[in-house]
Amino acid sequence: MQPLRLLPLFKERPWGVRTLAPWFPAERPEASIGEAWFTVNENPVAGGTTFGDAIAADPEALLGRNARGGLCPLLVKILFTSERLSVQVHPDDEYAAQHHSSLGKTEAWHVVGATEKAELGIGFRRPLDRAEAIAAARSGAIEDLLDWRPTTVGDTWLIPAGTVHAIGAGVTAVEIQENSDITYRLYDYGRPRELHLDHGFTVADLKPYGINNETVPIAPGRDRLTTCRYFTLERWRIRDGLDFSPGAGYYHLIIVLDGAGTLAEQPTERGHVWFVPAASDEFQLTLPGGTALVAYTSLVDTTAFGMKP
Repeated sequence: MQPLRLLPLFKERPWGVRTLAPWFPAERPEASIGEAWFTVNENPVAGGTTFGDAIAADPEALLGRNARGGLCPLLVKILFTSERLSVQVHPDDEYAAQHHSSLGKTEAWHVVGATEKAELGIGFRRPLDRAEAIAAARSGAIEDLLDWRPTTVGDTWLIPAGTVHAIGAGVTAVEIQENSDITYRLYDYGRPRELHLDHGFTVADLKPYGINNETVPIAPGRDRLTTCRYFTLERWRIRDGLDFSPGAGYYHLIIVLDGAGTLAEQPTERGHVWFVPAASDEFQLTLPGGTALVAYTSLVDTTAFGMKP
């Protein structure tokens, strides 16, 4: 079994962009594209078929021993913003299962493009009570109560379920998240879209954000960017080639950030997203001088690519 290159599904968003270069320079969107999705079942796979068909054919071989429900538990996106996203919040697994029969949504952003004034709103500048927060959402004052932080290329931010957040204009980010599309909008700058104040303020953490998003070097050219119960995200700076050895028991997701080379003897370059099945055969990733993100579901650092801690 060999890795699958997943082709993007582009999603129109009011805060999106009209050019996707340098990530997808051949695309000429007719509408504002805000997101490229990669690991939902509808995603096409290079060479034909869909990701969902591949999973259905052998769920355990693709997703590992804990495969459930015929769905990849992690969703990879690339986000492109020209305006601020809505102020929003996501539920945890328990609440999402009870109200939507869905996974919850903990996510992480790795910033790969940012204008000089790029910023993210994460948590609140001071603790709020529920009544004050609801009133602020209705009046628009919630925008100024958010803790807006400057961000730049290379930053990584873990956003647990319940964290009130927004992404500002001029940001391109790779997002790794639970495979859920449950979003409660709390404020949307007057855009004519539904708000979800009852659900949203039931699950929202109304305190300041307190996570230390420190990058941890774990081997030469290898950094752990963030880890949580759902995934670990690493950045690899690759001098030459890496040999994949099977046996980890879980899948890996590889997102090429820059450089060009081959993966399992197939050409690869910036913007390519690869799914490495849990039962993948041996292969080599050759990306001289390039950089890739690698996500997987183990809390123990992967050794599948020979980059041992």
